[in-house]
Amino acid sequence: MVFEDDFDASSLDLAVWSPHYLPQWSSRAASAATYQLGDSCLTLSIPVDQGLWCEGDHKPDLRVSGIQSGNYSGPVGSAVGQQPYREGLVVREEQEPFWGWTPNGGYVELRARAELSPRSMVSLWMVGLEEQPEQCGEICVMEVFGDAPADIGMGLKTIRDPAVPQDFEAVRLPIDLREFHTYAVEWTGGEATFFVDGAAIRSCQGAPTYPLQLMLAVFDFPERSGAEHVPTFTVDSIRGWNVAEALVA
Repeated sequence: MVFEDDFDASSLDLAVWSPHYLPQWSSRAASAATYQLGDSCLTLSIPVDQGLWCEGDHKPDLRVSGIQSGNYSGPVGSAVGQQPYREGLVVREEQEPFWGWTPNGGYVELRARAELSPRSMVSLWMVGLEEQPEQCGEICVMEVFGDAPADIGMGLKTIRDPAVPQDFEAVRLPIDLREFHTYAVEWTGGEATFFVDGAAIRSCQGAPTYPLQLMLAVFDFPERSGAEHVPTFTVDSIRGWNVAEALVA
């Protein structure tokens, strides 16, 4: 094992996690996650009074509480920053380089549960650091929408890296999202194999071969139909192994 966070401390480990969702396109204050630590878990939530992320610019409207294990940007007014959501986007608040846990291969595992409504979703995804802009491909470990809670999305997303194929699929599985489940990826040599509760579900070729940071978040889309609800994403642990050690285990 090369990484473990069981969230049993009294505060979030800020040497590993930034509790702000892509703050360069907004600000740290406006992108701060709502979360609490208790019972050896991290719970991300979106209370009804939480504001929109990048209000007036990002479409569709969304609210988000997330943590990420890396971040950086260029100066204010530049276009240098991770995961821009449209052409012409510029940095609103410069971010100092921050690298927590940024693996380059191995076995990454999440144990979590979620309470969602039809207008919310949760995800753990891993993306390139974008110190070189083309290194932005994504491995999505899990992505689930509240209107299809048995459809577990997993796979690769090109984003803006032509070397990474778009190979993403939502697989229907007989699980209850409200209960704890384990979602994982084994990632080595350009291949990514995805697991749920220890069972291999699908494999993809062409995974990124550069370091990735982790992104973990709950989202709410106010324009979607559905009653107002406080979605939560409760994380028991995130762990990582070198591949050889994971295979032996």
